[in-house]
Amino acid sequence: MSGNAIELTGLRKTYAAAGSSPAKEALKGIDLTIPQGSIFGLLGPNGAGKSTMINILAGLVNKTSGKVRIWGFDQDVNPRQSRAAIGVMPQELNLDPFFTPRGALEVQAGLYGVPKAQRRTDDILRLIGLEDKAEAYARSLSGGMRRRLLLGKALVHHPQILVLDEPTAGVDIELRQMLWANVRRLNEEGMTIILTTHYLEEAQEMCDEIAIINHGEVIVRDRTDNLLARMDAKTLVITPEAPSGPIDVPGGVECLTRDDGALVFHYHRSEVSANAILEAVRKAKITIRDVATEEPDLEDVFVALTSSNA
Repeated sequence: MSGNAIELTGLRKTYAAAGSSPAKEALKGIDLTIPQGSIFGLLGPNGAGKSTMINILAGLVNKTSGKVRIWGFDQDVNPRQSRAAIGVMPQELNLDPFFTPRGALEVQAGLYGVPKAQRRTDDILRLIGLEDKAEAYARSLSGGMRRRLLLGKALVHHPQILVLDEPTAGVDIELRQMLWANVRRLNEEGMTIILTTHYLEEAQEMCDEIAIINHGEVIVRDRTDNLLARMDAKTLVITPEAPSGPIDVPGGVECLTRDDGALVFHYHRSEVSANAILEAVRKAKITIRDVATEEPDLEDVFVALTSSNA
């Protein structure tokens, strides 16, 4: 093992032309490694290629070219072992309405060839909070319960890697918190988590590293904190004790006054230091009651990178 849970090399996928639709290159030579034991975010706008990549990892879509290694197994050489190493919680609620949660988990385990003695159906039902619904038909479950059941189905074969494709789309806050508590617990036990989400604050809070995909290409991959640090724009908010007069700010600094009297300074830290702004405020003989900084968040990074790559 190389220490990577996933290794993609030159991964390409081209969908053939159909009718009036031309051929589409969904993945354009993706090179990506995902470390074992990490919570890895896979982000990108709609149509960027995320779902195609996940479906290739899951064995649901055939790649056009390139190499895929999952938990050390080459997908072309050892398809069964590579497939067994990964569990996917899909975005779609694709459940048989006439199976109970217990029945659905047992059937899924059987499809993966898990011997009855090694099945953990009760443990999984407890993990996903469906113990009291174990014998209820899936059609009677709420949308949130069905989504939990999808997570359970992804875990029946003891995978080393869990892929969560938009797992909290359309769910309430309570379920989202429960899901993330379970994900953190699984990660602490050694499972590698791959997350796609449109909730960027969720990725910012959960993920160790993030890759952003756009137009079938990885445009950036870095640790989450490094991605946030790439944003050079900063905002300094100063609340004066009393209404202030004009300030001679350094070049490259924009100064605005909010309705509440707070002074807002927009600047680039590569050009101007916060100390220079504070010194300008002192020279204007303004008494400072409070100072705060506003950092960029992952949404700022995402928009900046995908816009420049458009």
